[in-house]
Amino acid sequence: MKIWVDADACPVVIKNILFKAAERTKTQLTLVANQPMHTPPSRYIKSLRVAQGFDVADNEIVKRLNIGDLVVTGDIPLAAEVIEKGSHALNPRGELYSTENIKSRLNMRDFMETLRASGVNTGGPPALNQNDRKNFANNLDKLLTKLGNQS
Repeated sequence: MKIWVDADACPVVIKNILFKAAERTKTQLTLVANQPMHTPPSRYIKSLRVAQGFDVADNEIVKRLNIGDLVVTGDIPLAAEVIEKGSHALNPRGELYSTENIKSRLNMRDFMETLRASGVNTGGPPALNQNDRKNFANNLDKLLTKLGNQS
């Protein structure tokens, strides 16, 4: 199992949690972004720089993904593709996307996009807080333990 990170929009604090988890569990972690990414020296952590462009990083992740891998992303369409391929998707706030919840998340995303396109200011998500960080770290640990026991 590998961890792939949709790294362009991933908060630094979440990347740091991922770095520690990759070292602790000896799990291969790859940050995928269209800009240079700083990674700590580690045999388990690397970055992959892709070309600029819409969904280039997402497409690269999907192309390299294997069944059972974990993708960390806040991008709901990417999460839907990940689930469709038999892998796992976790957002930076710690929510695990699943076959049970991804359709409703896609519908809400599309609805909000329609509102924004019609000129409604929907605001953005609230800033990542301590509870979000804790929730992410806890759910990441649970998932890595579960997936580690399956291999």
